[in-house]
Amino acid sequence: MNSKKILEEALKLKPDERFSVVEGILKSLDEPDISLDKIWAEEAVKRLHAFRKGKLEGISMEEVFQND
Repeated sequence: MNSKKILEEALKLKPDERFSVVEGILKSLDEPDISLDKIWAEEAVKRLHAFRKGKLEGISMEEVFQND
């Protein structure tokens, strides 16, 4: 079944059933990706080491959240 047909069929559902379908689809898009988590963890460690060695300059929280 193609996406157009799925949408047509979903629109025939009662509102609460459509909500359940939408909620299920959105949850499926928000599943954690372990490989991305690993990449970000490795990047965080690299940045921490660079900061501690003075190769990376930090920015204060105030500067980060400063309104321009």
